[in-house]
Amino acid sequence: MSLVIFSKVHKVKPWLDALRNAAPDVEIATYDQIQDKDKVLFALAWNHTKGIFKEYPNLKCISSMGAGVDHIMDDPDIPEQVKIVRIVDPLLSKDLSEFALAVTMNYMRGLTNYRMLQSQKTWKKRMYKRISDVRVGVMGTGEIGNHVANFLHTAGFSITGWGKNPGNQKEYKRFHGMDQLDEFLKTTNILICLLPLTPETRGILNKNNLGKLPQGAFLINLGRGPHVVDQHLIEMIDNGHLAGASLDVFDKEPLPESHPFWSHPAIQITPHVASITTPESVAPQIVENYRRAIRDEELLNQVDRIKGY
Repeated sequence: MSLVIFSKVHKVKPWLDALRNAAPDVEIATYDQIQDKDKVLFALAWNHTKGIFKEYPNLKCISSMGAGVDHIMDDPDIPEQVKIVRIVDPLLSKDLSEFALAVTMNYMRGLTNYRMLQSQKTWKKRMYKRISDVRVGVMGTGEIGNHVANFLHTAGFSITGWGKNPGNQKEYKRFHGMDQLDEFLKTTNILICLLPLTPETRGILNKNNLGKLPQGAFLINLGRGPHVVDQHLIEMIDNGHLAGASLDVFDKEPLPESHPFWSHPAIQITPHVASITTPESVAPQIVENYRRAIRDEELLNQVDRIKGY
């Protein structure tokens, strides 16, 4: 069993079918089918059982089943020699960009509010925001964030970006580094978070930073749940500084029934659906990394285990 899927979350059959179609010569199985752990060379993982990879002495590489790798990086027991790769898929970037546009326009046009009024059989108009009225700030301008920023720029939005490094984007103004974060935030009316989750970015959307946004700003979090300090977000909405938030990711998923986000009238929740990996789209990339790994060649989209992305 050279390539093994470790996931209790994904429906596994479509992944098995896609991988076997892409590599009929490769032995592919799920973790519960393993009989000889010495034969496992490559793991495809999503929310695996922490510590399990110590049991596979010949494991060369772990690939995430999606763009995020924090679920892998959170495991302190992955052997140092095991390499980690992530999925980079143009289809995922396209899907996420379309979702970002959808939730942005939903907020600007007040569509969620009208759905609430419909349930109350209330006919009440209100003025909406136009694209020219707002500046959108994309927080996290890596491959996906840059795609989203350019997509919204093409749609007519005034865009700024913020990331760790300067980058070379020309389509929009880009801030970088913690010393430029305040300047980025103070002109952002709609903040879209697409940061990777690292020790430096955990809790970055706290009361201090959210307070630097202009009065009436709106937050869209498509990065990772732990970027947001939940209670701070609620406080900033309740005191009137923020207009609201659209959240697709959460510290704990599924979101617990007792969580106050569920009942907050200014917070819109979606169940981590901004982009969903399509097995057929990414199977060739996974197989290519498998073949490179067993030949000890350079891998595609390898993660820096120190940086966390």
